[in-house]
Amino acid sequence: MKAFAKVGLVAALLMAGVAGHAQSGTDYPNKPIKFILPSSPGGGGDMVGRLIGEGLHKRLGQPVIIDNNAGASGTIAISQLSKAAPDGYTIGLGTMTSTTLAPTVYPKLPYDPVKDLTTIAGIGTSPIVLLVSNDVPVKDLKEFLDYARKSKDPVQYGSWGLGSTGHFCAEVLSQKTGVKLSHVPYKGSAPVMTAMLGGEIKAAWLDMATGTAAVRSGKIHPVALCTRPTASFPNVATYKAQGVDFDQWTGWAMFAPPNMPKPILDKIAKAVKETISDPAVAAKLLDWGITAEFIPGEQRNADNAKDIQAWRKIAVDAAMKFD
Repeated sequence: MKAFAKVGLVAALLMAGVAGHAQSGTDYPNKPIKFILPSSPGGGGDMVGRLIGEGLHKRLGQPVIIDNNAGASGTIAISQLSKAAPDGYTIGLGTMTSTTLAPTVYPKLPYDPVKDLTTIAGIGTSPIVLLVSNDVPVKDLKEFLDYARKSKDPVQYGSWGLGSTGHFCAEVLSQKTGVKLSHVPYKGSAPVMTAMLGGEIKAAWLDMATGTAAVRSGKIHPVALCTRPTASFPNVATYKAQGVDFDQWTGWAMFAPPNMPKPILDKIAKAVKETISDPAVAAKLLDWGITAEFIPGEQRNADNAKDIQAWRKIAVDAAMKFD
């Protein structure tokens, strides 16, 4: 019996040593890392995620495997992330929709983005842009509002889902101006762009990464930025600059499952910071309308808690609540 007890003690000590080694992150990473993106291939989240993934691969020395998991405005992907093991081998890209707005409109949301995720870092500021087809004769927000008021039926617009940031930006405009609009939700931002270019819809609120290429090629044109200005489109004014009183941060952040060991978290955050500080990466992000900005995880998490409350008022006033 004593021999068995000794064997058991040795095994326990070995397991404790392995667990301690894993917690310290000294050998992290030693296998591929899965990177969950709440976006369909070709959408803004996919573009941003693949760019960041390349940088992480370069700096962490392991393959970064992209896992596109679009649907339900990105909440499926974040729910998947919140249930993963906190070992650094599953990380995710978070949109405003999936990590800030979802708690305000989905009562049955299976995660709390403030408590059930580890925020790695904020990575960039990016406005949401109102885009219209070239056959819509408007150049600015005032003309768009006049066009919508004169329309026989409410103007249809696309976004990447119920409760998406695009949906919220349209609701803000309706609340502030009284203009009626008709929402057409799609499963991802790439399908919205396809619908616009195919003539299914005349307007859309989209992330800059998805919309920039089509604007620069002259296929569609921008009318207003829902939130902050961007150096990518210096001639496109914000809601606030065009007389609609609204100014709120929107951007991208990276997350991991809850209870991530700090040494592993610090390694990933360092690689993220180095990636978005790379001039070539920052230039590519800016080309997509995203201003690279490293925000430490704890700070971004605290800011997100405040942002959720600010957006919740919009959701309540618009009676936005979904199953």
